[in-house]
Amino acid sequence: MKRIRIIPILLLLFSASLSEAQTYLPPKAGDWEQIAPDELGWCSDSLESLYTWLEDQNSRSFILLKDGKIVVEKYFGNATESSVWYWASAGKTLRTLLFGIAQREGELDLEDRVSAHIDTGWTNCCIEKEHLVKIKHLLTMTSGLDDDVEDPYCSDDTCLRYFMDAGSRWAYHNGPYNLTRNILEAATGETLNDFTRSRVLDLIGMSGSWIPSGYNTLFWSNARSMARFGLLIQNGGDWGFQPVLADTAYFEAMTNTSQTLNPAYGYLWWLNGKSSYMVPGSQLRLNGSLMPQAPSDLIAALGADDQKIYVVPSEGLVVVRQGNAGKFLLPMQFDRELWKRIGNLSCGSVSSPKSAALHDPLELSLNGNMLTWSFPDVQSFIEILDNQGRVIERTDQRAVVVTQLPPGLYIVRLYTSEGIRVNRKFVKHSEF
Repeated sequence: MKRIRIIPILLLLFSASLSEAQTYLPPKAGDWEQIAPDELGWCSDSLESLYTWLEDQNSRSFILLKDGKIVVEKYFGNATESSVWYWASAGKTLRTLLFGIAQREGELDLEDRVSAHIDTGWTNCCIEKEHLVKIKHLLTMTSGLDDDVEDPYCSDDTCLRYFMDAGSRWAYHNGPYNLTRNILEAATGETLNDFTRSRVLDLIGMSGSWIPSGYNTLFWSNARSMARFGLLIQNGGDWGFQPVLADTAYFEAMTNTSQTLNPAYGYLWWLNGKSSYMVPGSQLRLNGSLMPQAPSDLIAALGADDQKIYVVPSEGLVVVRQGNAGKFLLPMQFDRELWKRIGNLSCGSVSSPKSAALHDPLELSLNGNMLTWSFPDVQSFIEILDNQGRVIERTDQRAVVVTQLPPGLYIVRLYTSEGIRVNRKFVKHSEF
């Protein structure tokens, strides 16, 4: 393998030119080829530091592939190569691939109304509004249904309330998404597991299955199967000469901005390198990239408790992480810290996390009912929490009206693109 000159700036350490790279696809059975980390110029001390951090974040497994070959494969606690774990919402990306296959086979079309495949009355909306919701709206989180419900996973008609016309609002809402199983099974005449197995798993050597959990149906597999799926996506949705998706147009639509509301969202895939992004549970549009520390063409399957599949086509990288959450409370904080550490794996790399207390002080001021704050990082934003630790507000605006807050003690928590988190307290007095 051609030795690569190592440059500390993030992830140039991995790359020869794409034209030279040959992506290896592991056999369905047998050994998976490997690359020694020192061939990439990585230092053992940096790797050990990464492993310690991953273990501290309650990781179960971590795999990093370069051009299809295993560079790092690490298991923690009682997890092993054969251990299965749930993908959580990372499994949405497998589900959306299945829709592309079903569409290519002529079983459905993303422009179909949802009610063309399941019974009318699947919402409690009037029929005219219900008929506006198409399959593509479920795959882009733009159903227009109200996500501020008691159980956001509920897919019963009583839980699916009209809020805005389909296509006019982005909101990460699991209830409508959970109906994608019903749609696929109705359109194909096969169970979700049978369709997944025959169209994907058996073709690329994956294992795993969909298992119901309340309103959800979650995919479970071992870490290597997650890595195989990542390789499938790195290869444009096909496995060498074996067609899987066999639809270039769908693949491009799936892995690029799917609507104008949240540039960082495709068909259930998260997209790096966009000018702004939105996160689950919020209507804020935040400036900057999801993961500034990672390559801009990274796409990601992201799930609860920080289940991850990252694919970086330009660098020939697939990275997988399974685990029981970490110590980060905010979406993308785990991702940003991980990619910072990946960028520090090369020998001689000197970058390190900033000290917020010494270098970038948060300035906070409460004047009447106006809370103002400043911080040098333009991509930073804050949360306001009550004294029970409940998030009341999240914003990147530098001035916040707090008229609605009752008197008491509050915490302002700052997050930055560098992974810095700073807490400050303020008291709202009764005279305000």
